[in-house]
Amino acid sequence: MDISLEINGSTEKINADPGVTLLDAMREQLDITGPKKGCDRGQCGACTVHVDGKPVLSCLTLAATVTKPVTTVEGLADGERVHPVQQAFLDQDALQCGFCTSGQIMSAVAAVEKDVEDVREFMSGNICRCSAYPNIVAAVDQARQADATL
Repeated sequence: MDISLEINGSTEKINADPGVTLLDAMREQLDITGPKKGCDRGQCGACTVHVDGKPVLSCLTLAATVTKPVTTVEGLADGERVHPVQQAFLDQDALQCGFCTSGQIMSAVAAVEKDVEDVREFMSGNICRCSAYPNIVAAVDQARQADATL
């Protein structure tokens, strides 16, 4: 079936099976590789993207059902200037192997925008096997203090 997706400000058209996930459509057909395929079961958060400004697990979302704009970690930067949350992750050394980083950043952006009180609880669906959690929380706190928004 023909599917039209608005991703990072561009409209992309693909032809895919009705059962293809947003994650697979982005990675395999659109060469958008920021969202990672970790567990492919919605348990690790590595595939987190924003749909209409809300964090969603792209491995559980059918591409054909997406009618709102999608933002991936690639779409956060403003040209050469990284998003304040991305900068905070760099400043706070909130990444190690980097596999979970894009999903962590997308959830962190949502946490900052919603000004959540319990960052650890809000981001509990994002697994970091390297255990960089204290640095991730510090990055969210830094971004929150910088009043970071999309």
